[in-house]
Amino acid sequence: MLLQDKTVIVTGGNSGIGAAIALAAGQEGANVVIDYVARPDATEELDERITKAGSEAIGVEADVSKVADLQKLIDAAVKEYGRVDVMVNNAGIETRTSVLDSTEADYDKVMAVNLKSAFFGTQLAAKQFIAQGGGGVVVNISSVHEDWPMPGNAPYCVSKGGMRMLTRNAGVELGPKGIRVIGIGPGAVDTPINSSTSADPEKLAALNAAIPLGRMAEPDEIAGAVVFLASDKGAYLTSTTVFIDGGIMMGSVGL
Repeated sequence: MLLQDKTVIVTGGNSGIGAAIALAAGQEGANVVIDYVARPDATEELDERITKAGSEAIGVEADVSKVADLQKLIDAAVKEYGRVDVMVNNAGIETRTSVLDSTEADYDKVMAVNLKSAFFGTQLAAKQFIAQGGGGVVVNISSVHEDWPMPGNAPYCVSKGGMRMLTRNAGVELGPKGIRVIGIGPGAVDTPINSSTSADPEKLAALNAAIPLGRMAEPDEIAGAVVFLASDKGAYLTSTTVFIDGGIMMGSVGL
């Protein structure tokens, strides 16, 4: 198993891509700490699925926009499993507002959940990796929109651009300490955040037509890449983003 006896924290871990990552990590032998802020029933259900797969999991209610709550996640992992090996900064939100329309509240909320949480999640995990020894891995779940503009969703794109540089800078700083920092850049994924598109046949057809592989990704396709890259199989990869987008970024060239 790729993550046998590793301890993995997943922020935003009880739905969408986060839930798929938590389950995939458990199926590969990891102990999983599932962060959530709502729907504790979904966390319990995911915990049960991971347990049935032969691993262990705990749910921790924590608002990752608060540094104290990020520390709460680290502390819970160490208390329950003795160490942290992988930190997945997955939690994310969007406001679908433009540069002209975004309010200060819109901007602050997106930055706090998407970028601040990833920055301090990386920092706190790195400190724990160093304290316990043996290195570790941080995986930042970014987006194709760290590179690719999305008019009408400005704060989100800015936050993901910040995650891009966080991954690069932290990877360079922490590499000598045996810590890898990797970005994952999904394209369109069939999760609740894209439910309005999935439910509209015309919008879905237009999106699928823009993707060279002809469809949105499934959450477990992102999760499989995260598990692989967080494992020893990805041991020489750091300070970069791996895009998992069905070719949409390249397919858009010339449109």
